[in-house]
Amino acid sequence: MLRRKTTSTPVGRNGGIGVINRAAKSGVDRRAFLRGSGLAIGGLAAIGATGGTVARADMSEYPALAGAEKIRSVCTHCAVGCTVIAEVENGVWFGQEPGYDSPFNLGGHCAKGAAVRETAHGERRLKYPMKKVGGVWERISWDQAIEEIGDQITSIKEESGPDSVYWLGSAKHNNEQAYLFRKFAAYWGTNNVDHQARICHSTTVAGVANTWGYGAMTNSFNDIHNSKAIFLIGGNPAEAHPVSLLHLLKAKEENSAPLIVCDPRYTRTAAHADEYVRFRPGTDVALVWGILYHIFDNGWEDKEFIRTRVWGMDQIREEVARWTPEEVERVTGAPGSQLRRVARQLSENRPGTVIWCMGGTQHTNGNNNTRAYCILQLALGNIGISGGGTNIFRGHDNVQGATDLGVLADTLPGYYGLSDGSWAHWARVWEEDLDWLKSNFDVMEGKGADGADRMMMNETGIPVSRWIDGVLEDAENIDQPDNTRAMIFWGHAPNSQTRMTEMKTAMEKLDLLVVIDPYPTLTAVMNDREDGVYILPASTQYETRGSVTASNRSLQWRDRIVEPLFESLPDHTIMAKFATKLGFADRIFRNIAVENGEPNIEDITREFNRGMWTIGYTGQSPERLKTHMANQHTFDKTTLRAVGGPADGDYYGLPWPSWGTPEMNHPGTANLYDMSLPVAEGGLTFRARFGVERDGENLLAEGVYSVGSEIEDGYPEFTMQMLRDLGWDSDLTQDEVDSINRVAGFPDGRPEATTAPAEGATDGEEVGEKTMTGEIESDYQQKTGGVNWKTDLSGGIQRVAIARGCAPFGNAKARAVVWTFPDPVPLHREPLYTPRRDLVAEYGTYEDKKFWRLPTRYASIQENDFSEEYPLILTSGRLVEYEGGGDESRSNRWLAELQQEMFVEMNPRDANDLGVRDGDDVWVEGPEKGKVLVKAMVTPRVGEGVAFMPFHFGGIFEGRDLRDKYPEGADPYVLGESTNIAQTYGYDSVTQMQETKCTLCKIYTA
Repeated sequence: MLRRKTTSTPVGRNGGIGVINRAAKSGVDRRAFLRGSGLAIGGLAAIGATGGTVARADMSEYPALAGAEKIRSVCTHCAVGCTVIAEVENGVWFGQEPGYDSPFNLGGHCAKGAAVRETAHGERRLKYPMKKVGGVWERISWDQAIEEIGDQITSIKEESGPDSVYWLGSAKHNNEQAYLFRKFAAYWGTNNVDHQARICHSTTVAGVANTWGYGAMTNSFNDIHNSKAIFLIGGNPAEAHPVSLLHLLKAKEENSAPLIVCDPRYTRTAAHADEYVRFRPGTDVALVWGILYHIFDNGWEDKEFIRTRVWGMDQIREEVARWTPEEVERVTGAPGSQLRRVARQLSENRPGTVIWCMGGTQHTNGNNNTRAYCILQLALGNIGISGGGTNIFRGHDNVQGATDLGVLADTLPGYYGLSDGSWAHWARVWEEDLDWLKSNFDVMEGKGADGADRMMMNETGIPVSRWIDGVLEDAENIDQPDNTRAMIFWGHAPNSQTRMTEMKTAMEKLDLLVVIDPYPTLTAVMNDREDGVYILPASTQYETRGSVTASNRSLQWRDRIVEPLFESLPDHTIMAKFATKLGFADRIFRNIAVENGEPNIEDITREFNRGMWTIGYTGQSPERLKTHMANQHTFDKTTLRAVGGPADGDYYGLPWPSWGTPEMNHPGTANLYDMSLPVAEGGLTFRARFGVERDGENLLAEGVYSVGSEIEDGYPEFTMQMLRDLGWDSDLTQDEVDSINRVAGFPDGRPEATTAPAEGATDGEEVGEKTMTGEIESDYQQKTGGVNWKTDLSGGIQRVAIARGCAPFGNAKARAVVWTFPDPVPLHREPLYTPRRDLVAEYGTYEDKKFWRLPTRYASIQENDFSEEYPLILTSGRLVEYEGGGDESRSNRWLAELQQEMFVEMNPRDANDLGVRDGDDVWVEGPEKGKVLVKAMVTPRVGEGVAFMPFHFGGIFEGRDLRDKYPEGADPYVLGESTNIAQTYGYDSVTQMQETKCTLCKIYTA
């Protein structure tokens, strides 16, 4: 519930101060909470209620501590990237301030950010390794844990293959740890590796990258200051990313920018809106096409932008023409007159920005939603311009970076994919024998296309959204040698995923379950296993150092605030222990120093700098990043560009791509695809990654190019051959040429001309010789000419292209139609569990299919009508007080006080019809029979027929309190049911993103 509790207020058994008292075994009242926080009474509660910021502490009140060391770090919650300044004395972190010089948080913190010190010092943390024996947690040593786990997974590998061990990574790892984790999985021999991005923004990455080249936020929070309109759909930054709201409100107030919020629920963000559009969950495409209908109908689109920089918009027009105001209202519930007003506001107030979050991504057709948002901006000409863009707010502090660094089942670091060429590239970076790497992976004989062998090295792994099915599905239905038998949960909360009743069964079927986390997470307790579970205490990010990537693609450097507490170890140290046990430590750390068991973070940064040419993670050396953090005050708070100082001209955090080597000093790219700047100063075109022609039509830009480009038209991506054709190869240095030769397979350089005896000649004959010079030269030219801007380890091809004013990745049109996707033109498709049976015939889902190694159901679910028994739409979202699965934040006493009970929001009409009163205990049950016991909050925030639950709770499972199953002293202060127990099956047709925003449910009193 959102009500505030005091010690005099009666509370239920699952919440309130009573829970905190029982958990902590000490009396804590509301006044003590706030007094202990160092804030005025009511201050912290107000922050939690509004998403506001903390006033700066007056250090004159603490004269004895004025000389304490101040260490900069970055908040470990959402990906705004707020700077935390820790105050440390004698190795003790005793206080904190927000970073006033930070361009991102400008001295602000939300409730979670204000409480991060407790994340490190929290008494509910895991303190030492444990394993479960006969249902009891036993303390063990690190050596024993690594030895036993290592022996068990090695045995599983020998019996069932490396794919039977699933390495589940984390958006909480810093960049260096994320990179090392993906490299570790490669050395183990599996692509069964993934992290939280799969279930938050994988549909964004797929949809956006396949539209114009890169799948990330195009502009920045700060650039929103320049927006003349703000269109926000499926997001609630006031609670999910509170400090980001400062930047939106600046544009709203200073530019009179209309804030348009489209959401099925009237959120705290919607309370700021000039125009609030309520629509039915799961109808995003129809809503956007309804807006675009009016733009096209009135000729408000940017025709010249579309002509020169967009491909396929005519096909979009054909689809949009079907979405008349009447049809849009029938499907979405949003009035046509309101959408015409929205279209006019967007057209008359340019540049405008479009912002979305998981409300738009977590759908079976989530890739359609994200592409529709992009197409709206392309139609308005709002891409590649300050104040425009698609600004995707990320939900974990390093979910952007961990994605970039390849903790995914379908890519290597830098989105290189799983092709032979990608593996060869990273083998060169790692200085590893490619054949040895291949030998670690399985081969499924005769199970590939046309009966060919299936090389598991080149196969996408099982995504984390489907790991359950990797365990439970019949082995013959899975495209890997055997079922998943061991799960390594590394910094991942299971209650953030759907189908939790089946997840419980899957956990209990595993041979081995390992949890590596600063807090135990629900993984440790939601199953009924008696044995075969290990918990290893990882350090927090405040106990290590390294880089982290904010939503806007800027990298920031965290310094270590305190040494690892208790018996915890940094994640990369734990990886090193496993690598040693598994026998490949000497290979994986070939170019990385290991000091007292801890791999050197800066060495890891420099290693990925040497390989991640695709997205420009090559210019951000540790030294440059540290300089930025130390000189935050020199960066403009809107442009993000340093004005003087040691980082003069750089954009803050060197937002990728920061092209070339660090020595090139590329400033980073603040706004993607902005042709008004030279590429050398952060300008860019759209990426040419889809070819140069389609159906006889030009896919390259027409007559437009970056300022200073020597090619004044569209052009493909740069290769060595392209440099030769342009006559620019002479710009390369000899060292760069030598490097390109090595990549092409000529380590000794250009081969000398050789001769061979003519056919039939005998030894010693000098006549009839045949020259081989032409053939050798042709082979050399072909192989070296194929080296491109992504595989040239010298960076020379990028350097020469940029020096000539060109983008290394080419200059193409954005792609409004993605011919490789199930729906080339984004279509509205009804959710699998839809209450609108009248729309299924026209807007049905996909046919069942098999991809990502697993059979996936669509039509076989939707053909059943569940809406009579389960009439309400169930959706989910965030609260300002908690984050993710909530184990960490619900273990934080300052946050736990603010939000003590799990609840379901329901509309007054629905509540009255069901006989439910505000505050009643109710069951919320989904059509797959999972159900949760929660408090009813009766509120018009949700529309009729819609129910909402937050997803941060755990520790109670279908009415069963699991507190006694936690290791002693590690249970969160607040427990609650997980909404995902009641959530159902459903996965995106491209990425396997889970569906959490529009299933069905029924609600009845307990």
